Amino acid sequence: MLDLFDYKASPSRLHVRVTPKAKSARIKKEITEGGGTLYKVYVTVVPEDGKANKAVIALLSKALGVPKSALTITHGLTSRDKIIEISR
Repeated sequence: MLDLFDYKASPSRLHVRVTPKAKSARIKKEITEGGGTLYKVYVTVVPEDGKANKAVIALLSKALGVPKSALTITHGLTSRDKIIEISR
């Protein structure tokens, strides 16, 4: 299980930048210039018909050890930059 962040703290939001059509599915943590945390999520599927979004949710749920139903993309459904909320 990947320790992405303390999702038990409030608010439970994760800022990600998605790269579709990558060679392998993986998650990479980066620190932004402002000191924030950005997670780059690489998925192997194409960004059509929500396939990449589903792959992002599946990859994050496995990494966090939570069910897929606990993750919701609240911002950026059609963008590479997304905010994902984790419900408890």
